[in-house]
Amino acid sequence: MKTEFTPEQLRDPRIARANEILRSCVHCGFCTATCPTYQVLGDELDSPRGRIYLIKDMLENDRVPDEKTVRHIDRCLSCLACMTTCPSGVHYMHLVDQAREYIEARYRRPLGDRALRWILARILPYPMRFRVALLGAKIGRPFARLMPDARLRAMLEMAPKHIPPVSRNDDPQSFAPVGARRMRVALMTGCAQRALNTDINDATIRLLTRLGCEVVVAEGAGCCGALTHHMGKTAESHATAARNIRAWAREMDEGGLDAIVINTSGCGTTVKDYGHMFRLEPLAEDAARVSAIAMDVSEVLMRLDLPEGEDKGLTVAYHAACSLQHGQKIRTAPKDLLRRAGFAVVEPADSHLCCGSAGTYNLMQPAISKQLKERKIRTLEARAPDVIAAGNIGCMMQIGSGTAVPVVHTVELLDWATGGPQPPALLRAGGGPPDVPILR
Repeated sequence: MKTEFTPEQLRDPRIARANEILRSCVHCGFCTATCPTYQVLGDELDSPRGRIYLIKDMLENDRVPDEKTVRHIDRCLSCLACMTTCPSGVHYMHLVDQAREYIEARYRRPLGDRALRWILARILPYPMRFRVALLGAKIGRPFARLMPDARLRAMLEMAPKHIPPVSRNDDPQSFAPVGARRMRVALMTGCAQRALNTDINDATIRLLTRLGCEVVVAEGAGCCGALTHHMGKTAESHATAARNIRAWAREMDEGGLDAIVINTSGCGTTVKDYGHMFRLEPLAEDAARVSAIAMDVSEVLMRLDLPEGEDKGLTVAYHAACSLQHGQKIRTAPKDLLRRAGFAVVEPADSHLCCGSAGTYNLMQPAISKQLKERKIRTLEARAPDVIAAGNIGCMMQIGSGTAVPVVHTVELLDWATGGPQPPALLRAGGGPPDVPILR
């Protein structure tokens, strides 16, 4: 793609990076074939190629974003399927992130939009605030249909029927390995996941310690910053990310770390990009060190040689989270692990397409999100699974809200297969007790 940035503009390293990405695009349109919003809406401007044109025009002319440009960029899921499809290696993720930052700084959104984004940024990254909000949403859920704004209805409908108690395993501490220590790892406990589903971190700790890992929950680590990062709120996202970088760098320097383990793939994609996000800041070196050892839990488990299990007699439909298959290029490890543990694994048709969760997308673009969710559930249920497994809490909540098939995290099944308790979602589906005992 031809660009016409001025020499003065290109002295800005952010513009220089955007120029590099734009010039790698050859207009081929392969990205339109795998873009969920283009498939739903059929508008060229709701495809990656169309958005690239809009971003180029906006940045090149240094203009105030108009409503049309903002609308089409807001509709982007950041599923990154386009990056998997693109034969030219266009790094769309960095480009759209920069566009969102530019829009946030220069575009005056309507009051309702500003209020919604402010609320989400002030609640979701903070587990206790989010718990209180979920409780309020649970109370207000019967009245959701009375809400005039579809986004408010989506927020009320998001509340799960079961809000788990706080898990003390998420507190800063260290868990000793069972037997000889093979690795020392830091577990990212996250933010929203700690309010929505505490079983995931509990199962991860049990599984990793059983396989010989010392698991550290670092003091000061928390939200990865993805939520505000994708809203273009760079100062907020970098402040959050910086706390993680300092916390994990301290652990690396004091006790050594073999990996930073992340069991929410949306967070993993962001943490692995810390090196780029902080490349122009004083924390650049530590950010790069953190990104270098950040790993999805499935990557760590592949290194630990999960023991082979007997046939469990369960068919697992594996949902590939976009942030895992497209953002981190991890496609086979979770399925290989499940099969090794003794589960029969099936995949839905069009497994490369997004479920419509995409962080806060299901709250800010509920109509498009609903169409994507319904399609994803149809393709999953068509495989007649006993259980659905995924590696991202957002996908689990999205899919679980529309199906009676139990939805669990991959590590919950692997923990169960290697001696841990049965996943609570399966117990609840069968009428059993709702909670897994904490580790301490």
